[in-house]
Amino acid sequence: MFIINPCAAGCGRPAITGYNLCFIHQANPEQEYNSICNYIEKNMIIKDFCVSGMRFENTNFSNHQFYGCNFKETLFVNCDFTSIKTRMSFFDFAEFVNCDFSKSDIQFLSFAGAVFYNCSFEGTELVHVNFEGASINAASFNNSNLYNSRFISADITKTSFVNCNLKRVYFASAKQEDVFFKSSNTAEALFEREEQ
Repeated sequence: MFIINPCAAGCGRPAITGYNLCFIHQANPEQEYNSICNYIEKNMIIKDFCVSGMRFENTNFSNHQFYGCNFKETLFVNCDFTSIKTRMSFFDFAEFVNCDFSKSDIQFLSFAGAVFYNCSFEGTELVHVNFEGASINAASFNNSNLYNSRFISADITKTSFVNCNLKRVYFASAKQEDVFFKSSNTAEALFEREEQ
């Protein structure tokens, strides 16, 4: 599991792996961004990696494996995550715009407080994944296994869960608008709402 080293500038953010500063305090952020992208491109298996607070655009993460990584508060725009395998990694308060996670194997992951816009998780294993407090808009989870995942207090809009395994999935207190569950086992999910 990654070790959180605080930024030497004293801002309280975690330092990027291999550096003593967070991404914001890097002397040459563009150079460091390119260096990190090159590292990701050359290494298909990445462990104990911290790139919290970065911005990735048009980055190819497909077919990579991530174990125990920290992507908290990171922005991903037009990124390809297809066929990734990841375990015990953190994407809390990250933002995903036009990203594709299709046909991936995602287990024991946290997307707490994350924002998703126009993203696909089609045909994906999403087992024991935490979407608590996430904002999900115009997404597709069709044909996915979401066993024992959590959408507690999530805000879900214009999203489809067609033909999904929803066994032990918690949607408690989740706000839902234009959400489709056709051919999914909704009877095995929990949809309780907090009493007003």
